[in-house]
Order: sequence, then structure tokens, then C-alpha cells
Amino acid sequence: MARKFFVGGNFKMNGTIQGIKDIVHRLNDAKLDGTTEVVIAPPALYLLLTREHLNPEIEVAAQNVFDKANGAFTGEISASQLKDSNITWALTGHSERRTVLCEKDEFVARKTKAALDEGLGVILCIGETLQERESNETINVVTRQLNAVAENTKDWSKIVIAYEPVWAIGTGKVASTEQAQEVHASIREWLGKTISSEAAENTRIIYGGSVTDQNCRDLAKQADIDGFLVGGASLKPAFIDIINAKL
Repeated sequence: MARKFFVGGNFKMNGTIQGIKDIVHRLNDAKLDGTTEVVIAPPALYLLLTREHLNPEIEVAAQNVFDKANGAFTGEISASQLKDSNITWALTGHSERRTVLCEKDEFVARKTKAALDEGLGVILCIGETLQERESNETINVVTRQLNAVAENTKDWSKIVIAYEPVWAIGTGKVASTEQAQEVHASIREWLGKTISSEAAENTRIIYGGSVTDQNCRDLAKQADIDGFLVGGASLKPAFIDIINAKL
């Protein structure tokens, strides 16, 4: 069975009430590829607003989730609270949280497990820095990040892996189709060896890193690229073209 194409939009710390409504209405009115799963991740403040106004066929993700169910954790949001609010996905491990907020692999793994335990889908972000790529450490870095999650989680049916080379996020640089496909194939090989052949066959591995309406179609043709996690372009009308990359 073919893996369903997946496109996520990570708004990051961008948007206003009116701006979010405009994006939502644009998505609601657009003719979207019905064979592509679409999930958007607005800032936490706008999660309920987005869910209220968005077409129910498009899902909503939190940009972050905590690893505890409740308690004295100021500023955090639990998986159970997201589920209670009909927010069905969460991002974990984004490079900005790993680098700016110093989140370690083990913490990302615990957050991923907490979300999965509540029945949420998880977009698990992994990727290497420019220095790590130039040192030929790409595969070692992404498998280290994946191994941390594998120690806690054996069921990967609700995980979408987002490979995001850090050097290509928001820089305008993009990995070539060959570079992206090579890493995606290595991740799928890791899934087969570490999790199961079923996980290797069924887990979607999406690409993030300056994806645009100009490069998305070539990337989408690669055998192991099952979609995209889009940053800045998800705020623009071009996001529609990226969602429809397979048409």
C-alpha cells in the first residue's frame, strides 16, 4: 500500500488573529489534492482559533508538547490538553528547539512518547548542521536522534519523520534532490533494521529545508520523499502549490 503524501506547515512564531484567519480561509477555499494529508502548526495562542475555522479535513498540530501529563510546568502544554482541544498532532525535535532552547535527544524522545501515548500523531524532526554535513556526520547525527526515540517507542505508526538539514532551514539553500533522497533512503534503511520491515515500508519520511513551489515537484518525485514540512512558505499562497506537488 502506497504511503499517503503528507504536507505540514509550520508557522513558527508568526501570525496575528487576522493573519491566521486569512491563511485558514485561503486553505478552505483552495482546491487541494485529496490524496495528500495536510497538517498546519500555528503558534500555540492560535491553535483553538485555527481548529475552529479550518476545514475539518485539514488537521492542526502544536509546535511543541511537554513530556509530563500535568503539573507545575509554567508555559508548557501537555499532550492530554492538546487532545482535549481536538489538536491531533504535535511537532517534536525541531532544530530551533534543539539549538536555541538546548533540547537534548532524550528530552525529544520523552516528549514524542508522551504525545504518542495520548494518541496524537507526531512530526519528529531530525537533521544535521552544516559543520556536521561537511564532516560527513549526517547519517550518524540523524540515526543518533532516531535511536533516542527508538529506545522509548516501538510503534511508529503515528510518527512522521521530518528530515530537516539545519543548514537549509530558512537560508534559501536546499539539499539537492539527490542529497535529500540519499538521506531519506538511509533513514528508511534504519527503520527496517531498528524498528521493523513494516515500519520501513509504512513510515512517512518528509523533507524540510527551504521547500518552495519551485523545487517541491522535483523533490516529490523521489522514491523515499513522502512529503514536506514547510516553514515560511506555509504562510504564503505558494503553500497551496506545495500541497499539490503530486498533481
